[in-house]
Amino acid sequence: MNTFFLLTISIITLVITSISIENLEMNKHKSENETTYYLIRHAEKVISATDKDPKLSEDGIIRASKWAQFFQDIELDEIYSTNYKRTNSTATPTAESKNLVVKVYSPKDLLSNQFKESTKGKTVLVVGHSNTIPFLANFLIQEEKYPELDESEYSWVYKISLDTNGKAISEARKIE
Repeated sequence: MNTFFLLTISIITLVITSISIENLEMNKHKSENETTYYLIRHAEKVISATDKDPKLSEDGIIRASKWAQFFQDIELDEIYSTNYKRTNSTATPTAESKNLVVKVYSPKDLLSNQFKESTKGKTVLVVGHSNTIPFLANFLIQEEKYPELDESEYSWVYKISLDTNGKAISEARKIE
């Protein structure tokens, strides 16, 4: 009985350690010469056939709070959101926890060297949509790596790091 208990505790400890190490990799601090973008889709929205700007559902409100927890130990310089209730409501808990103002953007505005230049050396969170976030990730890394998200997907975070020469390192992770 004691052996089983010790084995169970050891396995649980290994799993917790593994999860902590994975989160540290995604959340590790960047060098001063690096620009880092975190890209997420808005949280779950109220499904409506008539409302073109729906608010977050109860699950979405919970997820937005979880995003704020995820970004708790990440130093963010700026937070961007499209001008929709669902994106702004997803960005707001993180912005409030960081004492930052959410900057409204049009997706086409971020697909420019001007955006990359204005955010150079910063750590930036961008909240967008299922079709815009992977597209922005691909633009930043200059590669067609990430497909459009399924409408049912709300839990992906993309981390894009650019060095001073524009060399990109990217990863995508599902955060439940």
